[in-house]
Amino acid sequence: MEVLTLSGKGLAVALVMGLFFVLFGWHQVWWLFILGMVLFLLLSALVTRVGRDYKRKKGFGQDPRGVPNVVANGAVPLALAGLYRMAMVMGAEKYAALCLFGFVASVAAITADKFASEIGVLDGIPISLLGRKAVRKGVSGGVTWVGLLVSAAAPAIVAVVLIPLSIHIAYGGLTINPYLAVAIVVLCGFIGSLVDSVLGYYEEMNLGNKFTSNLACSLVGALIGILLLSLL
Repeated sequence: MEVLTLSGKGLAVALVMGLFFVLFGWHQVWWLFILGMVLFLLLSALVTRVGRDYKRKKGFGQDPRGVPNVVANGAVPLALAGLYRMAMVMGAEKYAALCLFGFVASVAAITADKFASEIGVLDGIPISLLGRKAVRKGVSGGVTWVGLLVSAAAPAIVAVVLIPLSIHIAYGGLTINPYLAVAIVVLCGFIGSLVDSVLGYYEEMNLGNKFTSNLACSLVGALIGILLLSLL
């Protein structure tokens, strides 16, 4: 069984995580957490189907995402949702706002990485960011110009959908221009995707794997978003 690129076990874990998103979302933003993760899944399912026949023919097609993939992509957003809940309980609205913004940035990062990997492989010969040499398509760590372009476009979609919905309900302790917020989220997503590509270089050396790279991608995106917002 496959639902939105998830295997049966992957879907079960995603549903359990969804329950925690509802719990952590307080009475105010649970729907935003769910919307963010569903948006990621919908966009992932859509972009996976782009050039699907070509990718299958070349052996680039991926099996339905299982438990490790679900956890790698959802752990950081879920942790930030939990921190949001803790901050709200303690009455620290400013820190709650930072956690919520970090959540949006982390979703942008994993979405950017998904777009880059699924569409970038349709472009020409990829280049290793660290090795600065051409690599075979499908090799971890390789990037293409199209892949870089969509890794900036994908977080823009996330930002345009989530920022307007979130900025008026949870940023009471912060003052931020919504256009600037969108720009920061796009930057976070793009950098997170680059981090995944850099770590992919080490994957080929058996240092790390897809799980660690995806986890780092979402974490870096979230941390950069929180840092930049806190400096404003």
